[in-house]
Amino acid sequence: MLNLPNVLTLSRIAAIPLLVACFWLERGWAQWLSMILFMAAGITDWFDGYFARRYHQISRLGRFLDPIADKLLVAAALVMLVDNGQLRGVHVLAALIILAREILVSGLREFLAELRVSLPVSQLAKWKTAAQMAAIAVLLLGDAAPAIVTQIGLVLIWVAAGLTLITGYDYLRTGLRHMAEDQPAGGAQ
Repeated sequence: MLNLPNVLTLSRIAAIPLLVACFWLERGWAQWLSMILFMAAGITDWFDGYFARRYHQISRLGRFLDPIADKLLVAAALVMLVDNGQLRGVHVLAALIILAREILVSGLREFLAELRVSLPVSQLAKWKTAAQMAAIAVLLLGDAAPAIVTQIGLVLIWVAAGLTLITGYDYLRTGLRHMAEDQPAGGAQ
């Protein structure tokens, strides 16, 4: 059943093709539109969680779709920023760190769910997400904003990448602990 949190999550997924389309439109206003779309989608991430908890509308569909929507949105934006050259050179490494961590944590959550172990979001991971979303939003402006804005975006993407490494390591350590408990005698698979 669709409730307000699920509709907000689905709207985040629906925003992705629009965000990507902005990269092929005229420069300037399209960059501002892509930033606005990305920020609006990011805000729905906060609101869907708030409404789900506040009004007791947490659902299986929402628990499934929410992290997927987040990862699709971030991955699409990062890939487009690399493609258009906004993230180039050593800055591509920050995007790769963020994408690799997202895949790692998704795999860990899936594995741990089979063991009926939850992997709650840490406060530091929330800061990572905030830095990541701010960085991407700023970088989406590209040359439509002053150069200092791009520099701020690049600093923020590295802050996000640093927090990504720390939180990814914390999650991996938790996952490895559960994997070690389950290790059968005679070796690994």
